[in-house]
Amino acid sequence: MADHVCPFWVGYLLASPVRKLLQSPQRILGPYVTEGMNVMDIGCAMGFFSLPLARLVGTTGKVYCVDLQERMIQSLERRAKKAGLADRIETRVCAQDSLGVDDLAGQIDFVLAFAVFHEVPDRSKALSEIHAALKPSGKLLAAEPRKRVSEGDFDELIAIAERVGYSAVERANIKSSHAVVLERTGDVPAE
Repeated sequence: MADHVCPFWVGYLLASPVRKLLQSPQRILGPYVTEGMNVMDIGCAMGFFSLPLARLVGTTGKVYCVDLQERMIQSLERRAKKAGLADRIETRVCAQDSLGVDDLAGQIDFVLAFAVFHEVPDRSKALSEIHAALKPSGKLLAAEPRKRVSEGDFDELIAIAERVGYSAVERANIKSSHAVVLERTGDVPAE
């Protein structure tokens, strides 16, 4: 898997309403997210999944949106405000080497990482940070684009996740993507 950052302008393509025809956020997220949950969208970009997540968690839930690019976050904040969902969303600009979510330890029910891990230099560290943020038995839906990530590389991501303390629960069916639902099953092993 290559290490690079998605150019800002691609965020507009990722947030396009036309994308919903191929990758419906409600269909993808509906089975995993319910009202009142605390969820995290890693690599949220301009919020293609973040806004639907905010609708799914309702007024009693919270969506933590994390991205490396401040411009992506600013665009998401504008879109959330326009949609009347800003009070359900908390945005964070992360660093290249950390998600910056230590303060959320044990508070998150569900994490979405859609087309993110192929851009992450240290997948084990990122998976460990997500693991720490998840509640016991919390779930992570990891999806990677088939055109960018081979089946072997995706299997390697799953193997890393299992070493960190996840169990693969199911392979999710998402068009044009490799996808897996991982469940937090234990403590992060000591290095």
